[in-house]
Amino acid sequence: MSHIIPSGLRAVAVSGAAGLLRQSRCLALLKLRICWLITLTAVVGLMAAPYGFSAEKALYLALATLAAASAASALNHYFDRDIDAVMKRTRGRPLVGACPPSAAPALALVLLSISVAISLLKLNYMVALHLFLGAFVYAVVYTVWLKRRSSLNIVIGGLAGSFAVLAGGASAEPAFCSAPVLLAVVLFFWTPSHFWSFAIVHREDYERAGVPMLPNIVGDRKAAVWIMANTAVLVASSFVPVALGLFGALYAASAAAAGALFLYRSALLVREQSKEAAWRNFKASMAYLAILFAGVMLDALAG
Repeated sequence: MSHIIPSGLRAVAVSGAAGLLRQSRCLALLKLRICWLITLTAVVGLMAAPYGFSAEKALYLALATLAAASAASALNHYFDRDIDAVMKRTRGRPLVGACPPSAAPALALVLLSISVAISLLKLNYMVALHLFLGAFVYAVVYTVWLKRRSSLNIVIGGLAGSFAVLAGGASAEPAFCSAPVLLAVVLFFWTPSHFWSFAIVHREDYERAGVPMLPNIVGDRKAAVWIMANTAVLVASSFVPVALGLFGALYAASAAAAGALFLYRSALLVREQSKEAAWRNFKASMAYLAILFAGVMLDALAG
């Protein structure tokens, strides 16, 4: 059948298919699954504010957050392209051969400019500031300054997600609102338990790349104890908004259910100290965040 199609047309078709494949791989620069989570985090921050919610604000906030998070992800790919090439988990990333490295900073600049423009024109300057700071913390403070130098890299890097919550709260009111600020604190404590569990699973990969994640420095047993202790602080912090009367019964029930699950899985990790237990705890951390966010949204909708 191939002899019926002219060779020139076949060459164009192959070239076009290769171009589409490269584009789809370059799209992976944006880490869209993570960016959607950051975007949801910002919208939850908006809903946590006691006033000022509107569908229009939520839309502009989502667009601005998605653009800023995508910009930070592209820069993360750019700065990490050398270690991505030696880690099994990341060898397929776009800058490891599929896309020219120069594409990442150029794309990041465009996306960050779009984020700031949307924030300033449709929301307010505090939203723009928080989204910019979140992108800066992830792309520069975490990726460039801390990731290869400190075992506490992800602790400080966790501020990136907290800034998304603060951006959501600021979109309702530029002045600080107590509920989004406390939710940002909860997210800050969530990040270490989440990523340290992930780091136990991929400890050999991080060792190969020379990245000093906590399990590589202190060992899996001590890392599991750190995770358990941090999870306990996380769960305790999630009830502070309830104690202050900022959230109601729906949020409290969600925080209790999510906290019980996460504490249980973290305790099993301390007991078993295995990659399988760490992976289950990592998944429990995702379930925790989903249940907690659902509680915030249900509480807001219930009025």
